Amino acid sequence: MIDFLRYRYICAVFSITLIAVTGVAYYLNDGFRYSVDFTGGTQILLKLSKKVSSDDIKEVLKNNGYESVDLREFTNDEILVRVQKFESDAKGVGERVKSYLEKDIPDLSAQILQADSVGPNVGESLKWNSFKALIIAILCMLAYIAIRFKFAFSVGAIVALVHDTLAIIACFLLVNMEINPDVIAAILLILGYSVNDTIVIFARIRENIKKVKNKSMYDIVNLSINETLRRTILTSFATLLVVISLFILGGEALRGLSLALLIGIVFGTYSSIYIASPVMLLLYKQKN
Repeated sequence: MIDFLRYRYICAVFSITLIAVTGVAYYLNDGFRYSVDFTGGTQILLKLSKKVSSDDIKEVLKNNGYESVDLREFTNDEILVRVQKFESDAKGVGERVKSYLEKDIPDLSAQILQADSVGPNVGESLKWNSFKALIIAILCMLAYIAIRFKFAFSVGAIVALVHDTLAIIACFLLVNMEINPDVIAAILLILGYSVNDTIVIFARIRENIKKVKNKSMYDIVNLSINETLRRTILTSFATLLVVISLFILGGEALRGLSLALLIGIVFGTYSSIYIASPVMLLLYKQKN
């Protein structure tokens, strides 16, 4: 039997270091890099004469002064371009974007179908609603686990969920990637995935508390983690295969979503074993 809890203090140091790195990265980067959805800007719906990759369009616009660009492809020839440049003259921004693309991409002609400005107030509202969604999700999970198990279990699970969220955010800060609604959706998905993994372990711990006699809580937690290890590894591995495929083949449009899922699955598996269980053990009244 593997003594997982033996390494709980090392993992605690690692996780605290991760949180500290998040704080430093946040300070050095002057906060998060938000997409146009959160900051406001201008969005232009273009009809292109031929298929052009998202990477090529972003490269052209970046070379012409548009650092932050968000793209949404609807059909082979229609694409929505969002730039972090809010102007009342949305049509003028659209004309400039159109001219840059036609100039730098050979044999391309573009037609502006629609041009709108998204004010910063709309972005702030979306940012606040995303934050509320994360808080509500965490509180609902806290309530469920507190009712289904005991208070020590719920605290362990919530600490693990906060840890997973910070891990994803830290990685995005370190690589200086934008946070967009896809990333927020990925974090919410990971919260559900991680808490499910944690509940499987907690359910086995509760079962073994009743079944196993003359063993300390430390031994019962270790036993339960070992008994559910096969399921944890197989589930995480199977999910990772899909997410890695999405990351490699999904293109630039799905890069943020797939990266957040990839980081979340790895840290979600880690936190279920080395964060949730040790925190629960710390708060749980030891068996006599």
